[in-house]
Amino acid sequence: MTGPSPRLLPTLVYAALATAVVSSLGMLLVPSIAVEYDVAVGTAQWMLTINLLVGAVTTPILGRLSDGPHKKRLLLCALATILLGSVIAAAAPTFAIFLVGRALQGLSYGIVPVTIAVARRYLPDDQVRPGISALSVTVATGLGVGYPLTGVLASDFGFRTAFIAAAVFLVTALAAVWKVVPAGPDDQAPSHRFDVVGAVLLGIGLSALLLGISEGPHWGWVTPRTVTAFVIAVVVLGAWMIAELRTHHPMINLRTFRHTDVVLANGTAIGLGAALYIGLSVASLIGQAPRDTGYGIALPLFWAGFVMLPLSVGSFGANRVVRAVSTRIRLGALLLVGTGTMTAAAILMLVAHDALWEILIGMFLFGVGLGTAYAAMPALIARNVVTEELGSAVSFNQVLRTVGGACGSALSGAVLAAHPGPGTFPTEAGITVALALSAIGCSVVFVALVVHYVRR
Repeated sequence: MTGPSPRLLPTLVYAALATAVVSSLGMLLVPSIAVEYDVAVGTAQWMLTINLLVGAVTTPILGRLSDGPHKKRLLLCALATILLGSVIAAAAPTFAIFLVGRALQGLSYGIVPVTIAVARRYLPDDQVRPGISALSVTVATGLGVGYPLTGVLASDFGFRTAFIAAAVFLVTALAAVWKVVPAGPDDQAPSHRFDVVGAVLLGIGLSALLLGISEGPHWGWVTPRTVTAFVIAVVVLGAWMIAELRTHHPMINLRTFRHTDVVLANGTAIGLGAALYIGLSVASLIGQAPRDTGYGIALPLFWAGFVMLPLSVGSFGANRVVRAVSTRIRLGALLLVGTGTMTAAAILMLVAHDALWEILIGMFLFGVGLGTAYAAMPALIARNVVTEELGSAVSFNQVLRTVGGACGSALSGAVLAAHPGPGTFPTEAGITVALALSAIGCSVVFVALVVHYVRR
């Protein structure tokens, strides 16, 4: 039996990067979508909400299936579904059909856990840790690539070209995966009955939770719809935890939480996910806001996306450094360094965000911290979880990042809505409060990690 192709890791990174670019399509395009389909901006926000909901529901399912014997088939089917969604979004004649395409694109959130499971299974032992590290930061790198690409294409050729470009990325990723990834079935993978009950309960619970978080600022936090969504989430997720603990082969093995490193990685995922999303959304807003707001830089759409480019550069560079030093520095220390850098970035943006260079430096530091912390998280999990549980464990970490991002989105949305300006943009006080929340969130996570690290 021949070994895996030396092109396997670059192929997996490219597939994950292509889907990360797809997941970045949205935030810059909300105003354009509202105009194109003649809907309110609040309604157009559903292009983000539906994508997030589907991603949160499907990511743990894809993660568990990736532990099974048909890894290549699963990856190809997921990429094909995202491709279909991109084509539908590009050609959609109505907003409802456009939302169908965005929903199918939600599977992009689950590609990273699948590629990590493939890497863990087929890469040589000495390449597994750096491979997982590289795959884990493709989300940040994809944001840095996707934002500028979206701005350039949408400003000159319309929003549909951004989705056409995403489809081209996905076609090439499909071809590469088809040619390079080893064919199945994987004879070393366990063959267990899929946990249908766990998947259904987790899907319903997460959908209710993220729906309440995403729509709470618009519905009102104490309205019957929002309260009902949170009650359903608590009840169903409680039932899911009980069911998972009683199942021999659960979709998410909650017993892995007995490992302190797994708890640290998952707790950090929630906190940093929230802080990061606040920072990114506010930075994008500052970039496009007019100068008479007191904080805006007044960049046109063409250039607004480039505000995120330093994030990609920082995360990519940090990942290369982490891969070089991970054998000599403890993963817990790397997680601490990454979180500390993100905290410094959040504080810097809080006190200095009036000039373009200040935003660019803040985004670069966010990228460095993100690249370091997100590279350490899956490696910490992989070190403490057996191979047959890796896909589900890493996918759950990805879900928690998504939940954290949704919380950050809801918090920043509520704060900015409470500080309306004379036009469509919020006041400078709203921007400051939102950035303060990001800084506080990063600081809380950083202090908790410092305390744990010192105690150990």
